[in-house]
Amino acid sequence: MYTYVVRKGDTLYRLARRFGIHVNSIVNANPQLENPNVLVPGQVINIPERGSNLYVVQPGDTLYDISIRFQVPMEQLAAANPDVDPAMLIPGQSLIIPPGAELQIVDTMTDYGYMEMTEDLEQLSRKYPFLELTDIGSSVMGKRIPLVKIGQGRKKVHFNGSFHANEWITTVLLMRFLEDYAEAVMHDGVLRGERARYLYNNASLWIVPMVNPDGVELVQEGVTSDHPYYRSLLEWNEGSFDFSSWKANIRGVDLNDQYPAHWEVERGRRVVLGPGPRDYVGTAPLTEPEALAIAQLSQNTQFDEVYAFHTQGEEIYWNYRDLEPPESEQIALRLAEASGYRAVKLTGSDAGYKDWFIQEFRRTGFTIEAGIGRNPLPITDFPSIYQRVLGIMVEGLKA
Repeated sequence: MYTYVVRKGDTLYRLARRFGIHVNSIVNANPQLENPNVLVPGQVINIPERGSNLYVVQPGDTLYDISIRFQVPMEQLAAANPDVDPAMLIPGQSLIIPPGAELQIVDTMTDYGYMEMTEDLEQLSRKYPFLELTDIGSSVMGKRIPLVKIGQGRKKVHFNGSFHANEWITTVLLMRFLEDYAEAVMHDGVLRGERARYLYNNASLWIVPMVNPDGVELVQEGVTSDHPYYRSLLEWNEGSFDFSSWKANIRGVDLNDQYPAHWEVERGRRVVLGPGPRDYVGTAPLTEPEALAIAQLSQNTQFDEVYAFHTQGEEIYWNYRDLEPPESEQIALRLAEASGYRAVKLTGSDAGYKDWFIQEFRRTGFTIEAGIGRNPLPITDFPSIYQRVLGIMVEGLKA
């Protein structure tokens, strides 16, 4: 058993997932907790150690989930646990993890916020030294916005996610891809039939996994009275403490309506006149530091191709006011074939990042609307969404 200092955003469920133990094990090891469901940053708690080859089943776990987390084939996991019914895992039961299995760094089965992302990026950069980790600036609340580069090819590609706060599952998609890609490069593996080292040598990829960290934190954790925007956020959210539908940044500005691509037209099209959960374009283009940081990155790096990942709709937007290169539609059709999504020629939309990129550089840019349903998409949808989006990501790195 060892001590752990609670950080902002920690919950018992997140800690149990992170350390591979059961929630009840943490509760039993901390009888001093008056309310185990409320952890306070700075609080010191005890974390029980688990056996090095054991994993305690969590609520909602499946054998497939666990095999992914530990990067071990399901057949090996089932063979190591002959007395366990793979179809009826029971929370609290222990599974033997076969020797040599390695826990996947990016956890794709629970809420995934800024803290998880920054911790995972540090671990990934240590495990895969060819990753280049830096940042592009800070959010309104001063959170650094990470940037990670992988690859050394001439084609310069950019992926980004979580422009909209309640679309945070796009961050998980990008982080999972980064780990899978790096692992495949290290071991000369393949992704969707393509050798990872070919992709690595063909393209240089810059990923910003979370453009809007303040907004993601608001969606996942809500707001407390000590927050500097507490009163404003509640007013903008019509008095509700439920911020799960919030798209904007912490100042109530929609970051994907912030770009100088007919911004005035988009302002006139929107009916939102002030800060709120969605669709407020701000007082001028690029007033928000998060949107400005992406624009400056694009200007400084001169990408050949960009992909902004959003949810939802299973669609690929590839055009902007007929300013896109002639090959854009054919590339979009290849992306559609690789994913099963629909390539759509979009009209009646301005001021988005993809719009501005096409207008500014006359190069190919895409908005990917991943998944289907109602935002925020449940994390249980992640496996099926990822398998389809993976085709787009791999195709984007090819010649």
